[in-house]
Amino acid sequence: MHTDEVQIRDLIERWAVAVHRGDLDAVLADHSDDVTMFDVPPPSQGPRGLRAYRDVWPPFFEWQRSGASFELTSLEVTAGDDVAYASALVRCGTPAELAADPQNLLRLTIGLRKEQGRWIVAHEHHSFPSAPDPVPDATDVAGADERELRRIHEDWFDRTPAKDLDGLMAHIAEDVVSYEHDQPLQHVGLPAVREVCRTGLEAAGASTPVWTVPDLTILTEGDLAVAWGLNRMGIRGPDGEQASWSRGTRIFQRRRGEWELVHQHLSYPYDPETGAAQTDRQP
Repeated sequence: MHTDEVQIRDLIERWAVAVHRGDLDAVLADHSDDVTMFDVPPPSQGPRGLRAYRDVWPPFFEWQRSGASFELTSLEVTAGDDVAYASALVRCGTPAELAADPQNLLRLTIGLRKEQGRWIVAHEHHSFPSAPDPVPDATDVAGADERELRRIHEDWFDRTPAKDLDGLMAHIAEDVVSYEHDQPLQHVGLPAVREVCRTGLEAAGASTPVWTVPDLTILTEGDLAVAWGLNRMGIRGPDGEQASWSRGTRIFQRRRGEWELVHQHLSYPYDPETGAAQTDRQP
């Protein structure tokens, strides 16, 4: 090994031992008066100059007295004629921290220059790798999706009294398939569902149409969701409100980042003896 590299390795190993012992004078030895340091704690620019560098270590030594370690595990040195650098990994942490994550090593880069035949440290950079971003909690994601789907329903409920047909079509897929209360057996496509809604709004005449699902239940899984509950639909006029109840199930799919209604199934219970829809049933 080159003599300069041996000298630098010896210098850094002595420094690391001095850090672990809490020997401040030995830690400062072999450092330039204009030394700079990028440390783990803020500020970002780090201490500049030997006096500021000196002030870093007493709090660190105090922390070490809790049983923390500072131990080189690897050291690589590259030296030129007058400039050199070294990279190292350091076990730095309390016993509990090291037991919880033994691979979380301190990374150390040291820049050196030679003055009057002697190597001195001109720069240190200490850092830990950033912790990976936490995986989103599935419960949190599902909760956000449910809130968005409830918001969509509330928007529909608000737009019904306003007779806002365009607003009611929001969040409905172009290829929606809807099983409505009335014939035919199925309404395929957004224009067909729009016509059903237009007819219903116009049937209210001067009265105000109303629609809610008081017991709305929503389940989500990935990009699919199902919502169901009892529909309370009616009209509100000068003489009060008239409403009927039916069953409703709606299927949503997330497309291009937005939830869209892709299927709807509405029905009234029927009287098995007469076959007539029972529109007067109450929950």
